[in-house]
Amino acid sequence: MMNQDPFGLACFEYYNGNKTAKIKVISDLVEDDYIPVKHLFRNYDEMPDVEQKALDLCNGYILDVGAGAGAHALYLQSKGESVVAVDSSELACEVMEKRGVENVIQTDFFDWQTNMQFDTILMMMNGIGLVGELERLPVFLKKIKELLKPNGAVIVDSSDICYLFEDEDTEELPEMMDNYYGEVEYQMLYKQAKTDRFKWLFIDSKMLTFFANENGFNCNIIYEGEHYEYLAELKVADK
Repeated sequence: MMNQDPFGLACFEYYNGNKTAKIKVISDLVEDDYIPVKHLFRNYDEMPDVEQKALDLCNGYILDVGAGAGAHALYLQSKGESVVAVDSSELACEVMEKRGVENVIQTDFFDWQTNMQFDTILMMMNGIGLVGELERLPVFLKKIKELLKPNGAVIVDSSDICYLFEDEDTEELPEMMDNYYGEVEYQMLYKQAKTDRFKWLFIDSKMLTFFANENGFNCNIIYEGEHYEYLAELKVADK
């Protein structure tokens, strides 16, 4: 339903001329924030280092998961790569098609049934967050294993948000936390459209490496930024 798709509506209106469009983000962790929609329409030169490095690693037949307005898919296409862009938002998919993304599929990633396999699976702007909760990571890893060609790679970025919880005196996480600190509840709003509350996962690199190893993957941390962000490459481990 369109009234539950603020992300897609904002992208659609930005594409059609509203260059000041902003998506309101409510969370259970920090104060309300806004995402300028122009951020989703950047070209390669405007992207941060972590995204540029991720795009430089992509090759072969590429799956862009949570492709949004198509910024990454369009860049990869311009480099001659073959890309399939997947997003759950109907309006975002429409925008991608209008912008020239050649292969767009509207679907929920976890529900998607396909026989296609890919050399690279790209999940940027903390795309792995769609897992929602730590306990769902094995389901996610099983899914991407099915989608990867032999020797294929998953390129993901995330952030370690422990700094939001650290005790200023001890620089350690408080002991009273019941759930993994990277599980954040969000709600997004744009004009009359709003989502239900949903979980989004920020996973630290050590935890990602642990779960990857436990589920048959090797995890290589290939970039760490100055603001707790990092880039990881997952490959199926040799048996």
